[in-house]
Amino acid sequence: MTPFKDEPGTDDSLRRTLGVDRRRFLTTCTAVGAAAVAAPVFGASPALADDKGRGKGHGHGHDKKALVPAHKRGLILYTVRDAIGRDPLTSDLPSGFREVFKQLARYGYKQVEFAGYGQHANAPGGGNLDTVQGAHLLRSWLDDFGLRAQGNHGFIPGSWPLSTPDLDRFKQALEIANILGMDHMGTGGDPTWGSTKAEWDVAAERWNAMGAIARRAGIKLYTHNHDGAYDFLLDGGPLDAQGRPTRSSGIRKLEYFLKQTDPRNVWLEMDIFWAHVARYKFHTYTAHDGQQRTSVFDPARLVDRYNKRYPLFHAKDGVINTGSGMGYDMVPFGTGDIDYERFFSRVGESNYHNPMVEQDNAPSGSVPGQSLEYARIGYDNIAALRRKR
Repeated sequence: MTPFKDEPGTDDSLRRTLGVDRRRFLTTCTAVGAAAVAAPVFGASPALADDKGRGKGHGHGHDKKALVPAHKRGLILYTVRDAIGRDPLTSDLPSGFREVFKQLARYGYKQVEFAGYGQHANAPGGGNLDTVQGAHLLRSWLDDFGLRAQGNHGFIPGSWPLSTPDLDRFKQALEIANILGMDHMGTGGDPTWGSTKAEWDVAAERWNAMGAIARRAGIKLYTHNHDGAYDFLLDGGPLDAQGRPTRSSGIRKLEYFLKQTDPRNVWLEMDIFWAHVARYKFHTYTAHDGQQRTSVFDPARLVDRYNKRYPLFHAKDGVINTGSGMGYDMVPFGTGDIDYERFFSRVGESNYHNPMVEQDNAPSGSVPGQSLEYARIGYDNIAALRRKR
């Protein structure tokens, strides 16, 4: 497969064919065209070198020193999924999409990323809003509270070649994304769970095809990645019993994927927490000649190299835990050890990237309001990030 050059460009052919501008295209219902590695000792390992020297600012502010501009501060709704799924008839806490949107807007958020369109059946609109009608209702609530949808972790076809049912469902997802006003649509999983070059070649082919369909609808298709995608690609050395390579040239799987996909069609969302977990876990590999080599992953350097490929981030924090296989324990954003001031300063493009605060373990059955409280803490801390000079 021929690597793609990282070049800008957006195919507006479908919008031109429809004869509508982008604002109208995004706000109307349109038809979509086109058929553990052993853990190192933290004190001696380079893998945690950029997690020290954390600085914290104060206040919300809208000045030029804010690392994340006010209009770019978002939250993925997975963080508050318990509140969205809560029965409004049994609680005085915000319940369902509409009331959660209202609360997030009070905190100061301007953007949200969906994690599906389901809520409690007793909430306004009913339980399933994954329809054209439901999307119009969600859009009205977003507009009411000054929020913008930036993406969704939803359906991305897994079949290849694409089956007709999967393609039809994918087109409907694009239609809903346009109604909601999204620039991006994605999924919460890696392009493939495989480790070999052949598996990632197939994934790149599939994503290039799906991304081309999404681009015709005016949507940037993105993949959200966890730590495993930053492990080393198996692309050489002796073959195993199934004929698969067992050693690596040192390139990481997601870096290979970036080179094999068209930058006009395929985009990424870095989960910064999981990228730091990968930094901790995947720092040695067996080269083609059988020698062990060291290569420490630098998440910010990867983003800087492919800057425009990363329109979205998950801003998730962690406290270093030397007894954990991941290296970190997840905590509310801004209360951990990941140096977000340094990260956002290094990747630049503050008016391009869209950081979504996230905490997987925010919901708590014993503390029903915890996830919304952690969302508030996350907003205050992302708003407080400041340039050092």
